[in-house]
Amino acid sequence: MNTELASPSAVRGTGEGTVMLTVNGRVRELAVEPRVSLLDALREHLGLTGSKKGCDQGTCGACTVWVDGRRVLACLTLAVTCEGHEVTTIEGLAPGGELHPMQAAFIDRDAFQCGYCTPGQIMSAVALLAEGHAGDDAEIAEWMSGNICRCAAYPNIRAAIRDVRDAAGGER
Repeated sequence: MNTELASPSAVRGTGEGTVMLTVNGRVRELAVEPRVSLLDALREHLGLTGSKKGCDQGTCGACTVWVDGRRVLACLTLAVTCEGHEVTTIEGLAPGGELHPMQAAFIDRDAFQCGYCTPGQIMSAVALLAEGHAGDDAEIAEWMSGNICRCAAYPNIRAAIRDVRDAAGGER
């Protein structure tokens, strides 16, 4: 390799570094390359496989997790950028073995078919309610539009969201 013409990163290589991630309330130390996505860090390094790799391009929402309570697409987020922030995955949504009300509503309303998109849908749905974007079905559909269900369970997903909204005393 002619190092005179090569870029500095090509000469040095990317190499692994240590990143400290707080995931579901637990601090975890990972050795990852700087270009590793949060999704790959969660699935491949921490064994948290609830968040799904759908498109790996940020268009389907199957990988939706929260960083500091905000929805993010884990496939488009670098793991190193999450150091010092709280990451919550579907596995951390309801600690203690009890289902989160949204998880229970998805089951009650059969708001999934194949189930592949369900973790991302649930994480978005809980955030949607916290953000106050569940006034009616049109608003729910708009604010959930980043999460695709290829089985088209949308009516049942919206019904589950309405159930949790109404149980919490939210508006119609």
